[in-house]
Amino acid sequence: MTASEPTKPADAEPQGETSPLRFTTPESFDIVARSHPEWLTGVSSVVCVPTFRRPDMLEATLRSLSAQAGGHDFAVVVVENEGSERAGAARAKALLEAGLFKGFVIVEPRQGNCKAYNAAWRCALTRFPALQQVLGIDDDEEAEPGWLDAYLAAAAEAPAELFGGSVKPVFADRARAWLAAHPVFRSHYSRSGPVPMLYSSANYLIRRGVLERLGFPFLDERFDFTGGGDTDFFTRAKAAGFRFWWVQEAAQRENMPARRSEFGWIAARALRNGAISAAIERRQNPGVIGRLWVLAKSAALLAACVPRGVALGLRTGSGTIGLYHAQVALGRLMSEFGIANEQYRKPEKN
Repeated sequence: MTASEPTKPADAEPQGETSPLRFTTPESFDIVARSHPEWLTGVSSVVCVPTFRRPDMLEATLRSLSAQAGGHDFAVVVVENEGSERAGAARAKALLEAGLFKGFVIVEPRQGNCKAYNAAWRCALTRFPALQQVLGIDDDEEAEPGWLDAYLAAAAEAPAELFGGSVKPVFADRARAWLAAHPVFRSHYSRSGPVPMLYSSANYLIRRGVLERLGFPFLDERFDFTGGGDTDFFTRAKAAGFRFWWVQEAAQRENMPARRSEFGWIAARALRNGAISAAIERRQNPGVIGRLWVLAKSAALLAACVPRGVALGLRTGSGTIGLYHAQVALGRLMSEFGIANEQYRKPEKN
């Protein structure tokens, strides 16, 4: 992307369906700003950025994208998921028109984490005829200068279709930096290479063929407010035979406000992680026998949480971190009774 490239409104309508994937429902999003179609024709990499009521942080995210090394041509799709005030869309529109990035600013007025991703990926598939991969970063994250270059280098060589990268938490309360060792904040992997599966959409590269194969809606919108739509998507991708790769050098920083270092927030996230894992397993194992198997696994994890928690607490030197396995097991059991923490119901408090 050339940051200095002037941005002008497109007079023509969107180019329409450029993917063999056919959509049976109308688009749910509105386009509020876009670059001229001629500037997007050859773009093969599109970075999707969902946002909700964080215009200042969104701007920091977009500026980190504009500072990417390597001279790669790419575009950005910003998807605003707040349908009334639209502060993020307004900020992104101004930055697009100022030439900071090229691409689209869209609004998905139906609130929901999965709805936002579905809108962004659909926009990428239908507006970029040369699209090869979608990448993602959240509006509370900033990409390191070598982020895109590391991903594209790996995608050019690695025998995989889905890629993930590291996310380093940056705590507003620096005295709580030790929480970076907590599983709630720690990346799942730390070494580049093939991995069994990805679990988070905080930092990813996905080849377009994955989206076309799994179909629309890409993320199951029943996970909109609990989270876990990304894990469910990656689980289905694995079942379809797609391969996963970790790119440690494709690094991002995630800003952690003070509330995320509070015990209550961390415990709620751990309970949520347990509920999500059980919900996905129940989908994979339908029927009475499958339900009993998931329940038995939850009970076994609860029984094992004490020795596992003691080991984790001793290894990290933190009783708070040591509680994680018990909280996950409890979250799994609570989900059996329909109790799930909807942390994304009010994203501004997440």
